[in-house]
Amino acid sequence: MATFPITTRGAEQLKTELHRLKTVDRPNVIQAIADARAQGDLSENADYDAAKERQGFIEGRIAEIEGKLSAAQVIDPASLDAGGRVVFGSTVDLEDEESGKAVTYQIVGEDEADLKLGLINVSSPIARALIGKEEGDVAEVQAPGGTRRYEIVAVRYE
Repeated sequence: MATFPITTRGAEQLKTELHRLKTVDRPNVIQAIADARAQGDLSENADYDAAKERQGFIEGRIAEIEGKLSAAQVIDPASLDAGGRVVFGSTVDLEDEESGKAVTYQIVGEDEADLKLGLINVSSPIARALIGKEEGDVAEVQAPGGTRRYEIVAVRYE
């Protein structure tokens, strides 16, 4: 199985979700199935069907998270020393050359990406354009609206 990068924060989020699924959600759905069984005929019991479907989702998600954690290459951005280059886990301050608008992104793994929080997937077009560049460089990004140019203002490892 191939490994994939994830930040320490992302790994902790997955571990927290896994713990919640195993200690809260799984016991709740088992109880819901038991309650539905106690109602009698299962062939026409919508509560039973819904609980079984939820159980399947929970068990699938548990297996998915355990698989991801076993294949994860956890990277602590604070321990990186990339010599000022943009790498996985780094936080990058950018300025759009056309509009002058400043934005900040951290390059993270697929599971932790959230554009609203400034967390971009390492395989996204903007992250691919930024990786390997240094402060002062200009990155060209192929966006749906055309090519965008961003100047790298600062690179941090936090």
